[in-house]
Amino acid sequence: MKYRSLGRTGLKVSEVSLGTWAFGSPSIYGSVDSGDAHRAIRGALDAGINFFDTAPLYGTKEADGIAEKVLGQALGADRDRALIATKFGRYHSRVHTNEFFDGPSVTWSVEESLRRLGTDHIDVLFFHSPTHPDKIKDDVWAALDGLKRSGKVRFVGLSCGFIKDTGAMTRSWAAQGRIDVAQIAYSLTYREWEPIIADLGQQGVGIVARESLANGFLAGVFTKDIVFPPGSLNSRYPREEIVERVELADRYKALLVRRDVPSLAAAAMRWVLDNPHTSLVLSGSKKLEEILDCAAASDATPYSADELAQAGRLHTKDFSPA
Repeated sequence: MKYRSLGRTGLKVSEVSLGTWAFGSPSIYGSVDSGDAHRAIRGALDAGINFFDTAPLYGTKEADGIAEKVLGQALGADRDRALIATKFGRYHSRVHTNEFFDGPSVTWSVEESLRRLGTDHIDVLFFHSPTHPDKIKDDVWAALDGLKRSGKVRFVGLSCGFIKDTGAMTRSWAAQGRIDVAQIAYSLTYREWEPIIADLGQQGVGIVARESLANGFLAGVFTKDIVFPPGSLNSRYPREEIVERVELADRYKALLVRRDVPSLAAAAMRWVLDNPHTSLVLSGSKKLEEILDCAAASDATPYSADELAQAGRLHTKDFSPA
């Protein structure tokens, strides 16, 4: 595993890291045995993965923060070997609305996350995908400053939503020095944020790439006739789009898989890492063998300029992220 600087934070992060949504949201990803989750997180840590991303929303209607609890328990006494990022602003437990980007809420949220994670600090705290600048209350910034002064939060980031709603806000916050890190959906099949990624990277903002397997379509396991379970993320796509996504994935596989990039999943991760502004790419897999498959991208030789150009020619439109 190779490591990069997370922008100007000075944190050294594994190029391939682990997102934990799948460990806390059974209605979307299916249930995960606690032993299997523990094995996956411990195996990732032993493989050199040191950055773990989670959130209070990664839970159920009955309980926020299931993934946070799983992560905290799995890391246990090895907490100091890991960098933990979590989020605030979206919850299952506060159902009358789903965006709380104000001072009292962030203070409450951090205390709850620290309790569930079993730690005394959060390395990166992300705004969890606000839908519009109007959702951000002015008092949130003073509260965040207080949390940083207390040592409970080290760095602040923005997990970005739709570019049409928050792209300009992301640029503004970066220019003002309000955020140290941005988490952005970015993959072979979704590149809308590339100009902003470049601008933020040049300003020293760390870039955490997410959804880089395109909700599984770039994992190389879906077929054209696959039927997704009702309520799952991919069940919303019409058959025509499923076929189009699978056919494109097959073309990327033929182009990018090679001896040191043994799978389409590893190829998708390697391509993201070949963007010089990317700090790390998240694997959202829940099985250790899938996480290690993605991790192989870090040791692979970067793609050549010709390979990247060919991959660029295959990209004719963006497919929506989750």
